[in-house]
Amino acid sequence: MQANRSRDTRPELALRRAVHALGLRYRVAARPVPSLRRTADLVFIGPKVAVFLDGCFWHGCPEHHTVAVRNGAYWAEKVAKNRMRDADTDRRLAAAGWAVVRIWEHEDPLPAARRVLGIVSPRRQIQRGEKDCG
Repeated sequence: MQANRSRDTRPELALRRAVHALGLRYRVAARPVPSLRRTADLVFIGPKVAVFLDGCFWHGCPEHHTVAVRNGAYWAEKVAKNRMRDADTDRRLAAAGWAVVRIWEHEDPLPAARRVLGIVSPRRQIQRGEKDCG
């Protein structure tokens, strides 16, 4: 398991490049709520948006998750615990006023980055006190 990186993976770098190309700036591998021991892959402090890039195997992607051949019961329990922790993280961050974006590692980075932009931009406008005059 040492070979499994916790940050700077190929999908994460691709997402970061795409988000950066859209003009967004963020913190990498940061805790949205310092007292909560959970680290988001991208954190937008002002608009309070936390982005998690979830691995298909580790987080049980409905499309791509495969059952482990060896130690199947152990890995099934591990993935189930990861999913419960993810749901708990989402609830806790929402209670603290954060928007949570979950992206699967297999997703195309450009549409995923646009999804992030679609959540960050309105929250940034609200933060600045701007209103839609339409």
